[in-house]
Amino acid sequence: MNTPHEPRMARVAAVVADPARSRMLAYLLAGEYASASELAKAASVTPATASGHLGKLMDARFVVCEPRGRHRYYRLADAEVAHALEALALIAERDEHDRAWAPPERTRLRLARCCYGHLAGKLGVSLFDALQRQHGLESTPSGFELTAAGRAWLEGLGMNPGAPSSRRRFAYRCLDWSERRDHLAGQLADELYQHFTAKGWLRRTSGRAVEITVSGQRELLPSLGEAVC
Repeated sequence: MNTPHEPRMARVAAVVADPARSRMLAYLLAGEYASASELAKAASVTPATASGHLGKLMDARFVVCEPRGRHRYYRLADAEVAHALEALALIAERDEHDRAWAPPERTRLRLARCCYGHLAGKLGVSLFDALQRQHGLESTPSGFELTAAGRAWLEGLGMNPGAPSSRRRFAYRCLDWSERRDHLAGQLADELYQHFTAKGWLRRTSGRAVEITVSGQRELLPSLGEAVC
């Protein structure tokens, strides 16, 4: 009798399904590097048990370990892992979304965070909405291209957008984990985040959290046309 083929998805889901490993992944999803002892505490398991779980997460390529001096720290492997976990969280939290985002540390992430190079959270969604209100984006088969109106609007923010790269998508929708609406991803979104931080309007704090500075509240938020804070 032939053994049925086991989908790769089933093996990956089994890795995430363990409660201790899921707590570790949720802790790392905030963008922090963490030691094995910190992850053991987050998962409510012993250090020895945590070590076994971390081995399985590394074998499945969910996390990577980076030695720093005499210490070893863990983080999510890449943006694809983070996006997959966020998609699962969207399903898991759909019946208690507001309560899930009520704790202060998640409220900060919900306002503004870095989504592996581009802006996410309420501020990221507001930026995408503002570009659309300005008729700044035109749909293409791969996402969006910048219109003349969009380029003029960005130039008004002091930004000179680069030419589209042949190696990656220029601009496309990315479903926002906390807002359950789309923010902008791609080359253009990365350039926007870099520009806002270079202007001193945004400042990275802990993990993935991003803070809107006083100058950002004065010079950036009015351009978005709505209250974000």
